[in-house]
Amino acid sequence: MSTPLRILVATDAFPPICGGSGWSTWELVRGLTALGHHVEVVKTEIGKAPGVYDGRYQGVRVTTFRGQAPDLPLVRNVIKNERLWTKTAEYLLQERLRKDPFDVIHAQHVMTTVPSIRAGRASGTPVVATVRDYWPVCYWSDLIYDPQAAHLCPGCSVKMMTQCVLPRAGAASIAAWPVIPYMRANLRTKRRTLAQASAVIAVSSAIARDLIVRAPELSGTPMFTIPNPVDMTALDEAHLRSPRPMADPYVLYAGKLAVNKGVQFLLPAFASAKLALPLVVVGDGPMRGTLEAEARARKIDLRVLGWLDRDQVWAWMRHARLLAFPSYGPESLSRVLIEAAALGVPIAAMDTGGTRDIIQPEVTGLLARDVEGFARDLARLDHDERLRAAVSWAARADVHTRFSAASVVQRVEQVYRGLLDPVAA
Repeated sequence: MSTPLRILVATDAFPPICGGSGWSTWELVRGLTALGHHVEVVKTEIGKAPGVYDGRYQGVRVTTFRGQAPDLPLVRNVIKNERLWTKTAEYLLQERLRKDPFDVIHAQHVMTTVPSIRAGRASGTPVVATVRDYWPVCYWSDLIYDPQAAHLCPGCSVKMMTQCVLPRAGAASIAAWPVIPYMRANLRTKRRTLAQASAVIAVSSAIARDLIVRAPELSGTPMFTIPNPVDMTALDEAHLRSPRPMADPYVLYAGKLAVNKGVQFLLPAFASAKLALPLVVVGDGPMRGTLEAEARARKIDLRVLGWLDRDQVWAWMRHARLLAFPSYGPESLSRVLIEAAALGVPIAAMDTGGTRDIIQPEVTGLLARDVEGFARDLARLDHDERLRAAVSWAARADVHTRFSAASVVQRVEQVYRGLLDPVAA
């Protein structure tokens, strides 16, 4: 039997209040604990009461390291990045690693990766960094330089930065151009520090490819492609026992109501598909008002439920006629898609980022490259019961094989073992 490890997980998101990335981190922690390892969590956040707060989540020690930042865009970003990096690294080094050493640090997100690597190098502790989105190569983490453009950003040059600032700063964009040198320096620090990690885990083949192309600093850093772990046992229970939340059939959208999620395409495609069903939205975000106004204008029966707890989300997924996934940004590896597939929901999605790591076109779901194709796919799934049943069955079997927490966590454990004892690995 292998020797149990002491693992410190550093993260920006963790249950009970978090999104998909936080739940993925929890599945990793839970799986490692089940394998007999000692795992502790440090969660970094920005809040109103700065300080260090110790707590527990389902038996795991969780320490919240909280900083404070004003609601001023540039100042807030500097504090969330450079200032918080320094303070977090000092805390990890002085209060955790030197007082009670760990075998491995596993950094999970943008705010915790740089300080984890700095603390790890200072203490001689191997650091694994999971990259779930594009923070090492895009200041905004989404590669979107213009929400109206057909393509994503080809590369983070000064010229492209002058364009990506425009939709975010509006009339003040020219005044914001002097910030570009800071943005570029911020990205250089992220990439150079990430390159010093003992290993990098990309959650999808799309993330891995883009890191290789856009971050040449990582050419000498060991990189593995390992997906986020998902609790298939809980999803199987939800598949069997989730109550039907609505008697009539409906189409479901689940996620943030924002440009990078392709919400601007949702209602045009829905209308073009001529779907005579309610469109239920589980989620919220900056585009909610726009979406509701457009639905009224198009006379679409839109029902926005806001954010719900996980069991409620799964109930709405389980009984949906189909899931509409119109993502525009480069989805790294959508937890919504994996969970929907595991629950047997037929999926029509836009072909972005790591979505092909989850959906095999015409086998486990339908993928479209444009809004017109997305609309056709929505209509096909709505009208064809046999197609819905076929992709539903195939998707459930596929994600259970490739994304179950048990198998994914074992792959992560192998990365740890390889760093600690390369010969044995």
